[in-house]
Amino acid sequence: MTERVLILGATGGVGAALARRVAARGARPVLLARDAGRLAALAAEWPGAESVVADVTDGAALKAAIQGLGGPLSGLAFCVGSILLKPALRTTEAEMMDTFRLNAVAAALAVQAAAPALSAAGGSVVLFSTVAARTGFTNHLAIAAAKAAVEGMTVALAAELAPAIRVNCIAPSLTRTAMAEPLTRNPAMAEAIARLHPLPRLGEADDIAAMADMLLSSAAGWITGQVIAVDGGRSTLRTKAG
Repeated sequence: MTERVLILGATGGVGAALARRVAARGARPVLLARDAGRLAALAAEWPGAESVVADVTDGAALKAAIQGLGGPLSGLAFCVGSILLKPALRTTEAEMMDTFRLNAVAAALAVQAAAPALSAAGGSVVLFSTVAARTGFTNHLAIAAAKAAVEGMTVALAAELAPAIRVNCIAPSLTRTAMAEPLTRNPAMAEAIARLHPLPRLGEADDIAAMADMLLSSAAGWITGQVIAVDGGRSTLRTKAG
């Protein structure tokens, strides 16, 4: 039976790169995103690809979309996220709640909805945090808090869903995607941030997708409950440049 991997946020940089990696190893990407036009364009890369339009912040619609897929799922990757950069003392309650709902609550609801299908296939879940969850950066209050919640969720789910479902998390540093474009569009700013990394460049979507694909595959069959940094060493290393 062909493996099916559900990718939420499939039209984003990491989601699309992951879909291509999943397909390249012979599994079937199942694509979920909220933009129907972009989703159709991505799905066209694989004739007969499964895709579904849904907004992950609508809990009922998300549950219906996932459960409506039918059949077992060998993997789920929640590649949805946001980057709210704002001084802590000016971050509003609404911004905190919206950031938490998108990054943490929606991830939890997605896993809940997919759990029976994942369990049936002995599946794997990959969630996403950020280097900012454990490394203090200014202007990151909302996103650092939400992604720290995702890290806690990772170990809680991994404990509760074992041994049927593995759950892991990736914590990237700044990666060249459309979501990060406000931070990377200025070449001087992008280069300055790149130099803060012991491996002095920004991440690329495929750097992150490669780790996600490995965690979703049988190659990671004895790995669960882990938060894995894919961040050019920024979270743990200090060099002369950084």
